[in-house]
Amino acid sequence: MKVTRCRAKTRMPHSARIALTCIGAIVAGMGIALVCSAVAYCQPMPIPQIRVGVDTADSPSEVAGVLQIIALLTILSLAPAILLMATSFTRIVIVLSFARNAMGTQQVPPNQVLIGLALFVTLFVMMPVFSQVNEEALKPYMAGRMSQEEAMDRGVAPIRSFMLKQTREKDLAVFVDLAGLPQPGGPDDIPTYVIMPAFMVSELKTAFQMGFVIFIPFLVIDMLVASVLMSMGMMMLPPVLISLPFKILMFVLVDGWGLVVKSLVESVAS
Repeated sequence: MKVTRCRAKTRMPHSARIALTCIGAIVAGMGIALVCSAVAYCQPMPIPQIRVGVDTADSPSEVAGVLQIIALLTILSLAPAILLMATSFTRIVIVLSFARNAMGTQQVPPNQVLIGLALFVTLFVMMPVFSQVNEEALKPYMAGRMSQEEAMDRGVAPIRSFMLKQTREKDLAVFVDLAGLPQPGGPDDIPTYVIMPAFMVSELKTAFQMGFVIFIPFLVIDMLVASVLMSMGMMMLPPVLISLPFKILMFVLVDGWGLVVKSLVESVAS
């Protein structure tokens, strides 16, 4: 009986509920009216329209300018492939990956760090070639003292010389034979499209040779740790788990990254 009385005292009267409902309806109506009035007085926002069309050129120079822009965009889209094919980036990034795998640290350093280091080392190695291209081709062309065809020929010449210097004669002969070309009398008789794949194959071969040399000391550490564990009867303990700290310690003590980068720079510069 006491609980029933308490509930009866806290119950809202019917008239109060009707009043609150009316107040809520009035507030909602006023809000809708304000929104409708704001929408009515708002000015429509103009939507921009983009048009793409082709018009007739007034002179041949306009056509030449458009073609130059298209060629520039094409070169920019092919810039990563040119960086891979015509520079020492392939050798550097493969050797750095071999060094990481030899230590057994699959994700340390991460791929972003390795690729960034390879890019900066490539820029350091190729800077003399890029400076020569800039001085002999780009600057005269931008100053208007040289035609586009002549600038292209002079700009490609230093890059061709660099690739020929790093390419083995055997690899070059293979691609000359595959292209069905006659025996060249000199480097100038070899087309650039033949030099590029031969250069890539030579870079891959050199990178794998350097990677084999890098793997040898780490392989010795793995064999020593495995033999010690077998002599102690620890057959179930993975040797890689024990040898990893020793390999990292040895690599740090001999300044491994510095030696690897120094060997890469000297191999390209030699």
